[in-house]
Amino acid sequence: MRSAFGKRLEVTIYGESHGDRIGTVIKGFPAGFAPDMDRIYAFMERRAPGRDAFSTSRREPDIPKVASGIINGLTDGRPLEAYIENTNQHSSDYDKLRYTPRPSHADLPARMKYGDELDLRGGGHFSGRLTAPLCFAGALCLQFLAARGITVGGHIYSIAGVNDRPFDPVKVSKDDFDELLKRPFPVLDTKAGKQMQLEILGARSKLDSVGGVIEVAVLGLPMGLGTPLYGGIESMLAANLFGVPAVKGVEFGSGFSAALMKGSENNDPYCVTEDGKIRTLTNNAGGVLGAITTGMPLIVRTAIKPTPSIALPQQTVDLRSMTETELTITGRHDPCIVPRAVPVIEAMTAITVTDMILSEV
Repeated sequence: MRSAFGKRLEVTIYGESHGDRIGTVIKGFPAGFAPDMDRIYAFMERRAPGRDAFSTSRREPDIPKVASGIINGLTDGRPLEAYIENTNQHSSDYDKLRYTPRPSHADLPARMKYGDELDLRGGGHFSGRLTAPLCFAGALCLQFLAARGITVGGHIYSIAGVNDRPFDPVKVSKDDFDELLKRPFPVLDTKAGKQMQLEILGARSKLDSVGGVIEVAVLGLPMGLGTPLYGGIESMLAANLFGVPAVKGVEFGSGFSAALMKGSENNDPYCVTEDGKIRTLTNNAGGVLGAITTGMPLIVRTAIKPTPSIALPQQTVDLRSMTETELTITGRHDPCIVPRAVPVIEAMTAITVTDMILSEV
């Protein structure tokens, strides 16, 4: 089992949800960079569990400890390892699940592939818990990009069919990102956000869950980043985003809506700005053409499925008797993981863009 991705910048994620620790090893990050650890902690706090009524009650401090790769406050070019200790496991909650795979979890295919001794408590290595060290790597890359004038920001695009106001694909700005960071529930339209919260609480009261969509924008990308056809930003980012637990769909720009448009509607007309740069009047392409960045904002939306761990009775099978049985999942679970997933998608986007920039140096 190898959970690593990236070319010039290789990120490995290790550990299990209910193991002693989870962590990341980052290879290829440049030496001589001074990360702001307080900013890393603040970014990771956005993903951490047990912080509000809309997430799991499992509360973890999620304070990363750097084991190697940073000396005297500077990265030294060695593989950078950071780990997080798990401190609040309720492993007994999963004892009865050993032979009754949870619907829409990786339990059954993982068991068939890796054997009966695989640690699947809390989802094991397939758990969303593993996105915590991913956020460490992403927070580091966000600072690397910011030093080069590139910023990444995201918000909840929709939850349970309730839509937020989308980013303006042409005029989205860092001010939008800064405003979102001030809000505990990251939406542009606070009225829509309150309705989303009611949908989440309603699902929780019915022992159910809901999913949604996250929209992320990247500003400051140069024109010409990426290579056709399979080294482009769309293929690289989509592949990495699908490695995030619960991601079931990715689209760029107008995405699937483009299939409903005429060419005259979907095409982005060119213009010359006051400072002599070529831009487009619209941005249905989402900042990418021919797998190469156009210099316009990169716009990507990611679909997140409903949390599969719900307390309603569900049908499964008993692997010992090979008979159908009923399963009721107990334990602590998010009724909606979308709010906590926003920084995760930002992190994966930042890691991917950093890898691409380093690969073109």
